[in-house]
Parts: sequence; C-alpha cells; structure tokens
Amino acid sequence: MAAITVGASPAASAQAPAAPVALANGPAPPVGPDVMARDAEGRVTVRAVRIAEPLRLDGVLDDDVYRTVRPIDSFLQQEPRFGEPVSETTRVWVLFDRDHLYVSAQCGDSQPDRIVGNDMRRDGRNVTQNDNLSVVLDTFYDRRNGYEFLVNAVGGMMDSQVTDERDVNRDWNTVWVSHSRRDDKGWTVEMAISFRSLRYRAGGPQTWGLNIRRTVRWKNEFAYLSLVPRTQGARGILKFSSAATVVGIEAPAASLNLDVKPYAVSTVRADRSVDPSFRNEFDPDAGVDVKYGLAKGLTADLTVRTDFAQVEDDDQQVNLTRFSQFFPEKREFFLEGQGIFAFGGVETGAARAGTSLVPGVTNTPLLFFSRRIGLSGNRAVPIDVGGRVTGKAGHYSIGVLDIQTSDAPEVGARSTNFAVARVKRDILRRSYVGFIGTRRSPPAEVGGANEVLGMDASLSFFDHLNVVGYVARTWTPGKSGDADSHRARLDYDADLYALKVERLAVGRNFNPEVGFLRRSDFIEHLVQARISRRPAWWRAARKVSVEGSVDYLTDGRRALQNRQERAVVRTDLQSSDSFSVEYERNLEVLPGPYEIQSGIVIPSGSYGFSLARAGYTFGTQRRVSGTVNVAHGGFYDGTRSDVAYRGLVDVNPRLSIEPGLAINRVDLPEGRFTAKVLSARGTFAFSPRMFVGALLQYNSTSSTFSTNVRFRWEYHPGSDFFVVYTDGRDTLDRPSPGLLNRSVALKLTRLLRF
Repeated sequence: MAAITVGASPAASAQAPAAPVALANGPAPPVGPDVMARDAEGRVTVRAVRIAEPLRLDGVLDDDVYRTVRPIDSFLQQEPRFGEPVSETTRVWVLFDRDHLYVSAQCGDSQPDRIVGNDMRRDGRNVTQNDNLSVVLDTFYDRRNGYEFLVNAVGGMMDSQVTDERDVNRDWNTVWVSHSRRDDKGWTVEMAISFRSLRYRAGGPQTWGLNIRRTVRWKNEFAYLSLVPRTQGARGILKFSSAATVVGIEAPAASLNLDVKPYAVSTVRADRSVDPSFRNEFDPDAGVDVKYGLAKGLTADLTVRTDFAQVEDDDQQVNLTRFSQFFPEKREFFLEGQGIFAFGGVETGAARAGTSLVPGVTNTPLLFFSRRIGLSGNRAVPIDVGGRVTGKAGHYSIGVLDIQTSDAPEVGARSTNFAVARVKRDILRRSYVGFIGTRRSPPAEVGGANEVLGMDASLSFFDHLNVVGYVARTWTPGKSGDADSHRARLDYDADLYALKVERLAVGRNFNPEVGFLRRSDFIEHLVQARISRRPAWWRAARKVSVEGSVDYLTDGRRALQNRQERAVVRTDLQSSDSFSVEYERNLEVLPGPYEIQSGIVIPSGSYGFSLARAGYTFGTQRRVSGTVNVAHGGFYDGTRSDVAYRGLVDVNPRLSIEPGLAINRVDLPEGRFTAKVLSARGTFAFSPRMFVGALLQYNSTSSTFSTNVRFRWEYHPGSDFFVVYTDGRDTLDRPSPGLLNRSVALKLTRLLRF
C-alpha cells in the first residue's frame, strides 16, 4: 500500500513537556520523556507529543518518532481478568501536529494466524466484531459526550458520535484517515484525525478525555487504557466518565470552518404502484449541503434540494403485533447530532432496547423521529430546504432544526414544515435536565399545526444508579384532552445485580407527529431484576445471568390490556459464544377484532398463552457466525413456532455474505399461515473506501422481492461516488415476479473545505 502524507506541521520538539494544566479528573501530567501517569486510584493522565513532521500514513511504524517517543504500554483487562495487564503486547502513541491528531498502535499477537479480520469496509456491519483498536475523544471534557474512532486489523474503519455515554450514532461520518497492516508479530495501525473534523473549545492548549480499547477477538479479551467497570461490557469504551485525561494538545484556533458539499445525481425510475404509473422517467437533479462552524462547539447546517439516492434499503421485518414497526434513520443529513435530540432516556437509533410484549421493542414514544421528514410510508417526499444548528455551548447542548418539504401528490403528501428545538443543561457529574419542542404544519390529517412540548431529566448517581423521566403534552387540531405522556424509571445496573422499575403513560390523544408512537392510551408498569455470577467451577463460562420481569399494561381507564411474566437464563462463554433460554406467560386483551393476516381475523376477547425461546450466538472468531433463535408455544387461541438466523459467512477479508431468515408459523382456529422474511447481503470490498454490496430480500406477508445493489467509492476523504440499483417485484405475478418499481441512480458528491 502506498504511503500517504497527511497535513503539514511546523517544526517542534518531539520531547516538549506538557504545559501546566488544572485537571478535573486524574493525576498530575507526566513530565517528558514520560507520556503517561497512573495514580493509586487507577486514574490516568496522558501527555500528547507534538511532532515536527506529519506522519507517513501507511500502517508501518517506521517513522523516527516511534523510536524517540515512549509509547503507552500499560493497558488493563476489563475481560476476562479484570484489572490484570493485557495478555498481548500493546503499545500506543498519541501525537499531534498543526492539523491532525495521530493515534498509532502496535498490537502484538502470539498467534497472528488467529487474528479475526473479515470486514475492511468503512462502516461495515462487522468491523466492531473483528480484532480492533477503538479511540474515544471527549473534546469538551464534560465526561459524557464525544467521538469514537475504530479501526480493525484489516483496515475497516468506523466513526461514531456519542451523547450522554449512551446514544451512539454509528452512521455519523467525518474526515479522517487510517491504515492497518498485518505481519508475523500481530498487526499495526496509524490513524490521523483532522482537528477540523472535531468540535472543541477555543484553540490553544486543550484538556480532553481520552480512552483506548484493544480487542483481541479470538480470546474475547477487552483491554483499556483507563479501566471501566465490567458491567459496561463492550460499551465500556463509551463511558467517558471513566476515561483518561489527555493534555498537551495544542489545537488550531478557529478558521473560516466552512464545508461545502455539492452533489449531482441522475436517476432513471419506473413505478407501477402509483397512479398514474410511469416508466423510464429520467430525473436529473443537483443540490448542496453547507456546514459552518458558528463557534468551536456549535455547527450550522444548510441543505438545499436534499437527495438520499445512496441510502440502503430498510431491513424487512416480520410483524405479528397490532402496532407500528420501527425502522432506524439512515440518511446522512439527519444523523449528525442525532443524540442531542434524544428525549426521555430513549435511544434514537435501531437499538431502542426496552421491554414490552415484543422483546427488544420499547413502547416509549420518540418525540422527534427524523424519518417523519421527507418520507411518506417508504416513499420519498422532496425536501426543498432545511437548516440545523447543533452542538455545545458551555454547559448547554443545543439542537434546532427546520425543514420544508414540497408537495408529492403521487404519495398523498402536502408541502409541510417541520421544526424542532432541543436544549439540555448539564448538571452534577453525569446528569442533565432538558426541554424539547416540535411543530408540524400542517399536521397529517387537518389544517393548523401539531405541536409538542416536553421536559426530561436524567440523573446519574455513583457508578450504576440512574433515574430518568419526562413529562410531555401534544396539541393537535380536532383532538383535545388526554394528550399527555410521562415516564419515570429507576435503573440500577451493576456487574452482579440489576434492578429496573418503570412507569410509562401515554394518553389517548397524545400525538407527536414529528415523532414515533408505537401505541397510545396505556399505562405500563415494569419490574425487572437480574442476578449474575462468574462461576469459577465452570471454566468455559464467563458469566451466567438469571433475569425475571413482570410487565403490566392497562388502558387509560385502568382496564387490563397486557400482562407478561418472563424468566431468562443467559450464559456468556469465554470463547465469545453465548446462549439463552427463556419462558414467558402472556395475557393479552383484544379490544376489537384483529386481522393478523389477510382473511384471518382473531376475535376480540382475552387470551392467555405461554411461549418458550432458546438462542445461541456463534462468535465472530468462526468462519460462520451469527445468532440462531427458535421459539414455540401458544399464540392467542392457537400456536406459534419461530425460527430465525442472522449471521456472517467469512469468505475472506474482502468478501462476506450475511444470510438472514425469520420464519413464523402460526396455527389458529381462524386459519393458519407462515410469515417469512429471507435476506442475503453480500459485500466485496476493493479497499476500506471502495466496495460493492447487494441486499436481496423476500417478504411473504407483502409478497415482494426486493433488490438493492450499491457501489460506493470515497475517492477523496468526505467525497463520494455512488451507483445504486433498486427494484421491487410482486411475487404473486405469474409466471414470473412482476415489476413494481425500479430505479438506477448515479450520484457524485465533492467536499470543499475552507
């Protein structure tokens, strides 16, 4: 791989001592040539070293600086042996020049042939499941927010934006460069992060939070520069309150800080599912996104004629409930700063973990859900213009957004304005209080405007106790009274014990039209407890957990709607495999007839039924990995059998295949049916910044087969060329599937930085 030189730097001494700084957390800064200090309480302070010449980024640690600057080499295990030194040689250098922060590492391995590296794409789905090095930066040193930069052993890279140590936006992208190399001693990595890609206080000497995690995947070992509690698991890298302190960085003062990203796109489309239908319609377009740094902590974004032709299709889901499905946001413009808009302690992404009658799904509403903008169902609605301001100002996190969409008669959408304002005030060590307001004009059904106001708080005490809650109200023309919602949750989550107690209420007319509401008119009470042990007598097991919960849900008049009791036993193995068994009892009251499948209607009434589940996850150290789940038991007044698998076939680091299936067979007195979703995602990576991927999906419920093929080439950092082919077919057409819609799009973007 050819060497790449990044940036420029004035001459400076590699051994310059750190400037004196008052630390909020950590021992006194080390004095050169030392680069790290650890105190008796385990707190760490790192001194970043200025270098005279930019690094030659090729993944080979042969620059002179690696011989003259001492590395950081005292990493400690979080798993499997808490507090012990990392089992494999790990040496890291933290360096900087005028334009870039550099993090380089030598990751030794006693058995290099067992290094797991099977995804070299940028933002690949399995990058985090390989041997990797993850770096987090808390650039405002508020001990709660920041950025994550991760590189694996074959060059795959991922960047994320983290809010409140919890909400992780893995679809956020910025400009940085990295290269990895494997050799007979392990693997090495060099990464360069542009200061312009970060937000921080005014230029000059900086005090930031820093943590670094080394993952040795074949040992299922996690080691940290600054140790985090075991209860955090792999998400421990996001716990900024446990991170080290880094001093000595001298960041550049504010420049114009203007990014302009124009695009041009050409699309040929056909669609038989709209009226009137059309075919071979040529649609050229152009637009621009502009990003301007109002201050080091606040960023303004402007988008004109926004286009999302490059976005991958949603993953199809089997839905056997009466309620709405949740699909995560994937469009780039809405992803940056997404965590600021999170409200009430609920994550905004796909991992909206929670409890309800459907495991992994939460009933808690989202007051702001960006997929309400520019989409009607799964159909695109043109966005004319939009603006956003996000970021940090002192102790305040601020998010303001305003978007104007245009008419789309073919999908029944009117020109609409969407507005959101969000403010959070940091309090105590890791807590906040906040406000949100949203407005949609006109609302979905009538004239006027739909408005929402809410206040929330998240209070964190000690290391494991968290209390969150909110109160909110909506105003919608034609809907008055019972338009409130509130939530209160106490969550104690330690390594060996956990307890969650929650109350959630949503009124009959609560209607956040710029948000997501799975169901309304209910009051939910939840109690959930867990006991975990690390059995010394079972050497193959790392952790065994027993969990029980009761979820009790009534309507607003206190009439029972759902009750669920669950018992789960989970076992995490040292190999990184895991398995679980689960039993649940359900009582569900249908207030009216429910058409679960075309022509199959379950009568209203009260239904009690039980279900057993079992699952096994094969770790990514295997050639074939993934999770298998099976379930069988009652379902209303019949039975249900489920089989599901989602996994990865590791062909080589460039080529991977991800098969998936979900088959639900339901047998009811009213009829029987089988709901199936089959999928296959194949990816070939030419390099970390160039790949072609295909997603094929079949959904028996809608009788559709869809194809999405994408070629992406990041030909310059932040600039992309896409070729995207998409089609949908009706499998009921005979003798061959009939075309519903098809499109071919070519899109070119170019990032210009001033």
